[in-house]
Amino acid sequence: MRHLLDTTDLTLGEIDEMIAIACDIISNGKKYSKACEGKKLATLFFEPSTRTRLSFEAAMLELGGSVLGFSEGGSSSASKGESVSDTIRIVSNYADIIAMRHPLEGAAYVASRKTGVPIINAGDGGHAHPTQTLTDLLTIYREKGGFNGLTLGLCGDLKFGRTVHSLIKAMCRYENVKFVLISPKGLAVPDYIITDVLEQSGCEYKEVTSMEEVMNELDILYMTRIQRERFYSQEEYLRYKDAFILDTEKLENAKADLTIMHPLPRVNEIATDVDDDPRAKYFEQALNGKYIRMALILTLLKWYEEKAVSTDYPVTINGFQCTNPHCISNHEPLEQVSKLGEDKSTLRCVYCETRTK
Repeated sequence: MRHLLDTTDLTLGEIDEMIAIACDIISNGKKYSKACEGKKLATLFFEPSTRTRLSFEAAMLELGGSVLGFSEGGSSSASKGESVSDTIRIVSNYADIIAMRHPLEGAAYVASRKTGVPIINAGDGGHAHPTQTLTDLLTIYREKGGFNGLTLGLCGDLKFGRTVHSLIKAMCRYENVKFVLISPKGLAVPDYIITDVLEQSGCEYKEVTSMEEVMNELDILYMTRIQRERFYSQEEYLRYKDAFILDTEKLENAKADLTIMHPLPRVNEIATDVDDDPRAKYFEQALNGKYIRMALILTLLKWYEEKAVSTDYPVTINGFQCTNPHCISNHEPLEQVSKLGEDKSTLRCVYCETRTK
């Protein structure tokens, strides 16, 4: 069975096909109005969400299907101590496809092992957010006409920013893409993204701590918020929360065709006066999320009917303890399993991809 846990679950050809479907939906929406008639999408959101949850629900409704689920873990049996495994086993009996968001990293992987229907990872902790990445790719495609040869600046919380991790993995697969990683030293990109993704793919990248010094190089500026919910203490969050604020003054040296993106919600990292700049595309980006999720739902349901099989993870080795406190394997009774990293020389937790010791 095919799931979407990470953008690397999709080939470039499959991503291109979904983008083409999304573009056709934008142009010819009425012809898709009954495409999912009789089908049910379950949206299981153990963590708050506005855009992702509502865009999934709007996507299914506009395809003629129906929606069930919950918008916070406290309104589900998780509040009584039910595991993700048990929740998924139950909900699989009620829905044809499931979109799940969870604060623990690796939750979507666990769900994919226990389900009878396709699972869509709608965000698992600070790990991955593949449908946001598909949204980003559709936005980039519509603004730039393609992906090759772009210089992409990623700014803000690059440590816990699951949208950033997923987007790097996706864009590394295209030709001559350059990355400028802009963050405080304490919020830099995790080591596995550097070693297993950027260096393994041979992508050019550099890490800087100032937005202004690189602004004129960028084709795309992808802003992210400093995520209060990922920090261990309020003091740590306050130390970083105003690290980067984009305003019109900082855009003076930017390219005329720069595309400014943000997965939203924003707090204060983009001044509201930037909204009037024609280069600001984050609200269009949010709308693109509905269209690409429509394409994704159609594709996964089609693959399910065709009994398409996903490629499993490579070599696994048992008998270690994941050191990531946010990993689901440290919160539920699960087998501790590791896998070979993309560089074939390191071991990673199969759930959250943290390097094992």
